[in-house]
Amino acid sequence: MNIPRVVIAGDRSSAGKTTVCIGLLGALRERGLAVQGFKVGLDYIDPGFHTLVSGRPSRNIDGFLMSPEVVKEIFIRGSKGADIAVIEGVRGLYEGLNYFDDVGSTAQIAKILDCPVILVIDAGSITRSVAALVNGYKCFDPEVQILGVILNNIGSDRHGEKAQKAVEKYCGINVIGKIPRKSDLKISMRHLGLITATECKKRGNDFNSVLDMIKNSVEENVDIKAFLDVAKSAHALKPPVSRIFHADRSEKAKVRIAVAFDEAFNFYYQDTLDLLALEGAELVYFSPVRDKKLPEGVRALYIGGGFPELYAEELSSNTQMLNAVKDFYDQYGVIYAECGGLMYLMEQLEYKNNNFELCSVMKGLVRFGEKRVINYVEGEFQKDCIIGKKGSRFKGHEFHHSNILLENQANVDFAYEILRGEGIMDGMDGIISKNCLASFAHLHAASYTGFAENFVKSARISRIKNFKN
Repeated sequence: MNIPRVVIAGDRSSAGKTTVCIGLLGALRERGLAVQGFKVGLDYIDPGFHTLVSGRPSRNIDGFLMSPEVVKEIFIRGSKGADIAVIEGVRGLYEGLNYFDDVGSTAQIAKILDCPVILVIDAGSITRSVAALVNGYKCFDPEVQILGVILNNIGSDRHGEKAQKAVEKYCGINVIGKIPRKSDLKISMRHLGLITATECKKRGNDFNSVLDMIKNSVEENVDIKAFLDVAKSAHALKPPVSRIFHADRSEKAKVRIAVAFDEAFNFYYQDTLDLLALEGAELVYFSPVRDKKLPEGVRALYIGGGFPELYAEELSSNTQMLNAVKDFYDQYGVIYAECGGLMYLMEQLEYKNNNFELCSVMKGLVRFGEKRVINYVEGEFQKDCIIGKKGSRFKGHEFHHSNILLENQANVDFAYEILRGEGIMDGMDGIISKNCLASFAHLHAASYTGFAENFVKSARISRIKNFKN
C-alpha cells in the first residue's frame, strides 16, 4: 500500500503539535484531499478533533499496546480511501515507556510505518539553539527520518529567519513552517488535555471560528507543498497478515448494545467500536445527560469515559435516566463501564464541594483529589466476567484524579489484579456486580482481543430479553 503519510512530532509536550496537526488536516481537506488522522498513544481528545476537522474517524496506534503487525493493520485499514495520512505524535518524539528503548513512543511508530517525520519545535525563546535541538533529535536515532521542521511560537520575522537559517545551515533539514506566537490560537486546557470535540460542537460557531483561525494560521505560515512532498516520500508499506479484523461475524443475528455518547461520555476508540460491530453488535447511542430512557431492545450498555463531573448537575437531575440504568442493572442487563462510566454508576459524586446523586448501581461514592493517575496498565483476570475468563491478561491505560470509596470493601468482587498501574483499590480493579463490570482501566479491543467477542457474547446470552424502560 502506497499512501503519502507523515508523522507530526514535538520536541516536547505542548510544543504545538496538536494545533499544527488540526490546522494541517483542515488545510488539506479544504484542498479537496481525503485526509486520515491518527494519534500515537492513549488519547481520546486529540482524535476527536481530528475527526471533527477531517470528516473521517481518527484512530489510535500504540506500540506498547499493539504489535508492529497490528499497528500496520490498523493504519492500512484506517487509511483506505484516503489521499494522505497525518499521524500526530505523543509528548516528545522519543518519550515512551522506558528510558532504554522506544516502546510506546512516537519514534517507534514512525519506524514501524516507515514514515517521515516533521518535527515541531517550540522556538519561543531560542534561535541558534534550535539547530542544536534538531541535530540532537536527528542524531539520537538515525533510523527516524526527520525530513522537515516547523518552528512554533515565533515572536517576529527576524526571530523566525535567524532560527530557520541556523537549522538549515547546521542540520541540513528544511524549515517548512514558522508559526507566529498568537494567544488566540490556544485551545483551553482541561484536566489531562484539550476540551473534547463533542463539547466544542455544542459551542457551535464560537469554536468553529477557533478551528478556522488555526487552519488559516497554518495555511499562511506552513509551506503546504513542501509538506506534501515530505509525505509523498514515504515508501510503500507491505500489508501484514490480518490479525485483528479477519473475523466478520456481523452477518449473525444482531444484538443491540447501547453506547453512552454525549458531552459527558465520549471516550471511545473507533477501532473498538468497529470490532464490536464486526462481532455482530448493532450499536445504538444515547445521552445520559438528555435522554429520558434507554434505546428499545438493548441487551447491553457500554458507558465509556469522559468528564461526568463537569455535567454532574445535569446527570443527577435526569432521574428518569438514572432509574432506567438502575432498572436495567437490577434485571441483570449487561453493563460495561470505564472510568467516567464507573463514576456514573456510583451512588454519589463529590465535586467542588457539591454532592450529586447518581445511578446507585455500585454502593459508594466518587471523590476528587489533587493526585492525577496516568499509567499504562497491565492486568490479569482473577475471575470470569462479561469480557473475559480467569487467567487472561490485558494491557490498557488509566487516567483520572478521582478516588472510589466503596461500601463493604471486604465483600467487593474485583475482576482484575493490576500488575502495572493502580486500579481502584489495593492493586485491584474491575468491580463485578451481577452482569455489570466497572473499572478505572480503559481497554482497546485491538490490544485485548477478547473484549469484543466476549462482550457481544455476553449481550447475546443476557437474561434481560424483554426489558422495557
